Amino acid sequence: MTQIAVLIPDPSDRSYIGRWPEVLARLKAVLERTGATVAAAPWTDHVQDASGLEAYDLILPVIAWGYHRDHPRWLTACGTWSRAGLPVANPAEVLRWNSDKTYLARLADKGAPIPPTRWTDGVTPDQVAAAFAETGAPMLIVKPTVSAGAFRTLRLSPGEPLTEAPQGAAMIQPYLKSIETEGETSLLFFGGRFSHAVNKRPVPGDFRIQMQFGGLYRAVTPDAEAMVLAERVLAAIAEPLLYARIDLARDDAGRWVLMEAELIEPDFYLDHDPSDGAGLAQAVAERQTAKGRARGARAS
Repeated sequence: MTQIAVLIPDPSDRSYIGRWPEVLARLKAVLERTGATVAAAPWTDHVQDASGLEAYDLILPVIAWGYHRDHPRWLTACGTWSRAGLPVANPAEVLRWNSDKTYLARLADKGAPIPPTRWTDGVTPDQVAAAFAETGAPMLIVKPTVSAGAFRTLRLSPGEPLTEAPQGAAMIQPYLKSIETEGETSLLFFGGRFSHAVNKRPVPGDFRIQMQFGGLYRAVTPDAEAMVLAERVLAAIAEPLLYARIDLARDDAGRWVLMEAELIEPDFYLDHDPSDGAGLAQAVAERQTAKGRARGARAS
């Protein structure tokens, strides 16, 4: 029987206690359909020593929430898991580079359209003023490059003081007005196959689409242009991916642009999946079958 570990937040981090058990229960129900047994393991318990995870056939980091607030330790953990050869999916190297949003620049170099972005080691009022001048945008978004859930994300108007600026490396982008009118659309892929899509909109007056800020979610059918872009993004990633969530929004010209490629701990929105997680279950089962065949071939 396949033994699966799902990485969860640090038990001492109370900020997620109201949500992650529900997400785990939904995920566990899907995975158990493959005949697997599922256990929860705080990611912070396995930073320096991987031995506590070695008994598992598959390790899913999909509820490792809070890593962005403890990024150095997250990078250490990724290195530990990689050196130990743990069956982490997505691979530990992906978990490392995907934790810093500068990966968007690399995907842009490979042809993925992203909003115009100014990268900085530390945001200053002069940089914000320069970004307004360069883009002509009526509002800007400023956020850390290591961030999740709108952590320390600001929406600024010209002349607005830069209070509570992100500390350290950050990114500055034009605010896309479509976030308020059309929202952001997330396309979910399991084993490289499209599963379902969810549209997320903020409540009136806000720009944050996350559930904790009242974001409004609904299942949608993505148009052909969105599908092409999402598949182009996936094709630009060399490593094998068990799962991916590609977040898109329309720019001011009405074109789809990449906002995020979430490859660490994305919400799969299984409660909005018409197939009730069948795509995820199939991808997990196929992965384990392929691993079994590989072991059998080596043994012979």
